Amino acid sequence: MEPFRVHTGRALPLDRADVDTDQIVAARALKRIERAGFGQFLFADWRQDPSFVMNDARFDGATVLLAGPNFGCGSSREHAVWALEEAGFRSLIAPSFADIFRNNCTKVGLLPVQLPPETVRALMDAVERDPTTEITVDLEAKRVTGAGVGAAFEIEDFTRWRLLEGLDDIGLTLRHEAEIEAYERTRPARLPSLR
Repeated sequence: MEPFRVHTGRALPLDRADVDTDQIVAARALKRIERAGFGQFLFADWRQDPSFVMNDARFDGATVLLAGPNFGCGSSREHAVWALEEAGFRSLIAPSFADIFRNNCTKVGLLPVQLPPETVRALMDAVERDPTTEITVDLEAKRVTGAGVGAAFEIEDFTRWRLLEGLDDIGLTLRHEAEIEAYERTRPARLPSLR
């Protein structure tokens, strides 16, 4: 997992509330057995509409997603997060996120930032007026700045530390590799082994 410290990028204003994981990646796209390849399915149904914001070339290359409240609701599929990450997003900013979705984001290094609705609205309006507007998401300072907006955000300390260090669940486990190896060497041979 890539560490997240400070990210500055252009934003995609997805001005919709209650975006569920089936809208992010439809269930029919979940036939892959690997974690890669889901970016192509991101908002696939909505992208059929030529006026959908992701079809607007002015927002190509956006790395910050601005969204309405309750983003990532619905089923708990990780594929939605994988698709967002593969599409190049590093941070999501919304007034609220579904709990499981938010947790899934932090497990892959995608930072969900919850800000007051009026702050998200101000950012969204600024980006809609000028798509070249850049937003900085600073996890070290726990602050979002850009378009004349400066706002602090909260994040649980352990999650913040993991993101700053670039540690997913496997990375956390591997920090104890020496102890795991020492334990495995002392286990009786009659017990099951992962080797």
